[in-house]
Parts: sequence; C-alpha cells; structure tokens
Amino acid sequence: MVRITVLVDDRAGPGLVPEHGLALWVEAEGRRILFDTGQGGALLENASKLGIDLSQAEDIVLSHGHYDHTGGLATVLSLATRAKVSLHPSAIEAKYGVSQQTARSIGMPEESMAVLRRLPEEQICWVRKPFEIATGIGLTGPIPRTSGFEDVGGAFYLDGAGTLPDGLEDDLAMWIDTPKGLVVMTGCAHAGLVNTLGHVRRISGRDKVRAVIGGFHLGGASGLRLARTAEALRALKPDRIVPGHCTGEAATGYLAGLLGKIVEPGMAGQVHRLE
Repeated sequence: MVRITVLVDDRAGPGLVPEHGLALWVEAEGRRILFDTGQGGALLENASKLGIDLSQAEDIVLSHGHYDHTGGLATVLSLATRAKVSLHPSAIEAKYGVSQQTARSIGMPEESMAVLRRLPEEQICWVRKPFEIATGIGLTGPIPRTSGFEDVGGAFYLDGAGTLPDGLEDDLAMWIDTPKGLVVMTGCAHAGLVNTLGHVRRISGRDKVRAVIGGFHLGGASGLRLARTAEALRALKPDRIVPGHCTGEAATGYLAGLLGKIVEPGMAGQVHRLE
C-alpha cells in the first residue's frame, strides 16, 4: 500500500492553509518520507490537522532548490532530527527569477542552508545519479532533456544580473514501484514532465506509469507543449494524474478536458491510496 498525503499545495481543502509550494507525506514499504517542505508557513499546521507526525520522517527529499520546496526544511529537521536529506548538489546554489527586468532571489532560504551545513555528513545524500533510498523507492537524479519541446518553464538564473541561465540540473523526481505500476512524484518537473516520466521508466525498468502526483510547471506552457504533454500522458494510460502547485489552472483544466476523470487537481488535504 502506498499512501500519499498532500500537506502543502497552492490550493487547500477546508480548514487547511494554502501556500505556494509543495510538500507530500509518503508512506510506502514501511517507510515515511517527506517529499519537499513547502515554504515553511503551512507545513506544521496542515500536518497537525491531518494527523501527520513529522517527527516520524525517515527521509526528506528535496526535488530542487527553490524556496517554495525547501523553506520548511529547518522546521522538519527540528522534529525529525535523524532524517536523511536527499538533494542534488546544485540545489544549494544561488537561484534567481527575473520578471519585468527585476530579479529576486528564489533559492533555498538561509535558515534551510544553515541547518544543512550543521548536519553530519552521513545524514546528507547528494543525488548525482539515480538510486534507491529503499527497495522499490527511487530518486531520478538529474533528468536528461530529450523531448525537444520542454523547457524549465521560466526565466531562471544563477545570478541576480540575469546573465547565467539556470538549467535546473538539480530537478529530480521520486518514484515507487508497485505491483500495478509506477507512482511518480514531481516537485515542479522543471526538466519537463515527459522527460521525467521517460527517465523514470528507463531507470526503473518498468513501462507502466500508474500515477503522477505533484507540480508540472505548465502555467506558461505553449499550446504545442500542452498538446504534446497530454498526448504523452494519454499514451501512458495512467490510472491517476494529480496536477498541483505550479501546474496552473488553465493547464490543469486542459488536461482534465482531454484525459477525463483520471485527472484530479491537487490540493492540501488529499490522501491518495494506491494498493
């Protein structure tokens, strides 16, 4: 049984706090994993209301280094003091977003960086290639960009002057191998959702994608990219697609219109049980 509880998302169910960000509580193979931590403002309250004890986290996976996925790290590690943190080395680099010629820092907050620096070496896993954190639970490592129609989804840079483009090499996804197929979790899918799913299928040796949950970063996607993404998803015949966080309402509606009831817009408070 795989059980995934959405703790943080841009949308939230009754009584929960919405926040631009993502955090998923994953229970699988007897293991408890926190996939991303949101910005940090909603995580504790939502977890408490949903009956999730964050101190029980054995692993914390950071999909990439942006603030809306790493901001709650210090809070979680103050509770789950022995949890292992998995992330790509580039996740700790300075990161900027540029809009209307104005740059702002969107990288990992200093509080999160500080707690990482204090962790013993054996408590950090630098994800440079695919590997399994437990039997049947894997991380992609860097994802090859092969589709030809996907990009990182925005004006992202490594410097405040906007001269060094950030290809977001740190973007990674998590997958779980179940008897009925792969369950894939994405933070923002900056590498491209189609690229991500293709890579997961290659490294896992499984063709069937059972479910995809997380951010797809399609808010500013072209019509061509949306169409090709929908075509690729249709060909995979998943049982469930849960677009949340940065996917965008228009893109979510587009996917739902083409793919039907298998598309369930993500929101904090959802519990996805996959037997």
